[in-house]
Amino acid sequence: MIRNTLIALAATTVAAAAQTATPVDQTARTAVISAFQPEWTLLQEMIEDREDHLINGTAFITGTLEDKPVVLFLSGVSMVNAAMTTQMALDHFEIENIVFSGIAGGVDPALTVGDVVVAEEWSQYLEAVFARETDGAFATPSFLPTELPNYGMIFPRPVDVARGEDGIEERQWFSVDAALLKTARKVAEEIELQDCVDQTCLSKAPSVIVGGKGVSGQAFVDNADFREYVFETFDAQVLDMESAAVAHVAYANEVPFIAFRSLSDLAGGGESENEMGTFMQVASDNSAAVVKAFIAALSE
Repeated sequence: MIRNTLIALAATTVAAAAQTATPVDQTARTAVISAFQPEWTLLQEMIEDREDHLINGTAFITGTLEDKPVVLFLSGVSMVNAAMTTQMALDHFEIENIVFSGIAGGVDPALTVGDVVVAEEWSQYLEAVFARETDGAFATPSFLPTELPNYGMIFPRPVDVARGEDGIEERQWFSVDAALLKTARKVAEEIELQDCVDQTCLSKAPSVIVGGKGVSGQAFVDNADFREYVFETFDAQVLDMESAAVAHVAYANEVPFIAFRSLSDLAGGGESENEMGTFMQVASDNSAAVVKAFIAALSE
């Protein structure tokens, strides 16, 4: 009871703060978010009529992309940064859609580096109970039941979402917007992606996969065994460190959301050292190219 009261109080405080935030302008925009600098490079070059705004140390760029009003910004790496900057954008701009563009780790063994995944739903899969071990077995407290299989002491849990008058609800999955997903399917049928960076080329031509599931958490994953667990438990195609946090904020604010994640590595599933250092830029550019085509198609 006390916990729910505190969550509700926090939600009320955030809502009150949002009402007093100073708007930058009244133009309805699509928020285009990336996590960190390499993912941002190509997107910045695409912006026309650029104006820069600094809010609480975060740079926001307004302008047009494919003749559509946008606000472009970096979320920062990981869940808290992503949630904070997304809410900041919602407080200071008139946001009609939220689009995330960036790199990620591949979970589904059928996918390869360079593929762009547009998941239908996202989970905060590292929201969890670290269970006590007794006589060689792990078990959660009786007041924290779990439904999903554990990974050793780690037992996944749903997250609490404060929804104003709707109170507190538990959610394991956050769905992306159906209309935005429909547009993504159309774009996926038409676009061609890069398959080389400098003299290094991918083992196969990348493609855009629309549908399936993604998971996000505050850990960089480079472990084959944990990757297999995530695939089997969550049926996930991709994992990252921000998308589900942004999906959570979008859901709480009732703003349409979608994420485009290009695989820069296989989350520990590759045969040698993590591939991210080699393919990060081509993956980032592929994600940005899909987002550009997606923004162009939004009004169609």
